[in-house]
Amino acid sequence: MHWLEAVREYRPYNEQEAKDKELFLHYATRFDDILTRDNELVHVTASACVVNPARDKMLMVHHNIYKSWSWAGGHADGESDLLQVACREVQEETGVKVIRPVIPGVFSLDLLPVLGHYRRGRYVAPHLHLSLAYLLEAAEDQALVVKQDENSAVRWIPLPELGSCTEEPHMKKVYTKLMEKVKALADG
Repeated sequence: MHWLEAVREYRPYNEQEAKDKELFLHYATRFDDILTRDNELVHVTASACVVNPARDKMLMVHHNIYKSWSWAGGHADGESDLLQVACREVQEETGVKVIRPVIPGVFSLDLLPVLGHYRRGRYVAPHLHLSLAYLLEAAEDQALVVKQDENSAVRWIPLPELGSCTEEPHMKKVYTKLMEKVKALADG
């Protein structure tokens, strides 16, 4: 599904997501290059909330730039089907080969600030990520492989530990929200 259609169809979980959805749609009408990093102010990313079948752990990578545990994901780089981007990024960043969507659409919408940093020797100015996150499931017994140019580790983290494993204060809120949403799905 095209990312913009997915955003339009998304039913916000809370006030933060409602406001972020409004801004996603606003930026989509203002920029024609929002799916690429050519837009240095704001661009679309796909994120993956990968849980185990018991839904009590999340697959995380230790990100080299952020120096923190993070969900897998990446830039759209022109691709409009962000579920495919999220799945590809999980496979590339973690080595997990078999993943499946738990729900058919977007699981979380988040407007995420990115501080200025260096990537491959070049300065990247502060900007915003319009993150569409997908809830995916993978078995824990699959081999994990670190993508060393992006991450220093990969592991399954128990959901209650997600908030304490990240060094990014704004992501603590995101992971808390994800845990709540995963629990709500499990509780039916």
